Amino acid sequence: MKKIFLTAIAVMAFGFANAQEQTAKGKWLIEANTGFGIGAEKLANTSFHLESSDGETQWGLGAEGGYFVADNLAVKAGLGYTDLGHSVNAFSYKVGAKYYLLNKFPLEASYTGASIKDADENPSYVGLQGGYAWFVGKNISIEPGLRYNISMNEDYGKDVFQLNIGFALHF
Repeated sequence: MKKIFLTAIAVMAFGFANAQEQTAKGKWLIEANTGFGIGAEKLANTSFHLESSDGETQWGLGAEGGYFVADNLAVKAGLGYTDLGHSVNAFSYKVGAKYYLLNKFPLEASYTGASIKDADENPSYVGLQGGYAWFVGKNISIEPGLRYNISMNEDYGKDVFQLNIGFALHF
């Protein structure tokens, strides 16, 4: 029993040290997210999603990158493209900051917007996100999280909760 306990402590200590190294000042972050949510926020996001209903396929792809300006604090930017069918598509952008609390709990605040051809008003959201960073390798983390998008436009619906699963590379 004592060996199992000591082994568990050693594994947790290694994971903590590894995460601490990967979120240090001067490091880079590249991530892709899957987004599960409903509503117009699909027009303004930088995640991967695929959906089909009533013979219409909707999809989107995107990625985000960041630079750690201080230990555990990254400034991020992202780009995305979404096709909702019926000749409706959008180019999305995202800017924000991500902080790794205790090197394991990513907290993010960001602004996301989109540009839609021939739209009277483009959607935009302020988002708050929290989750957990599971470092599965020296430079790889899986980051499940919850995101709350606050709509900045009346035309594009209400505030929305999303479940995200992020995959990040740390350099």
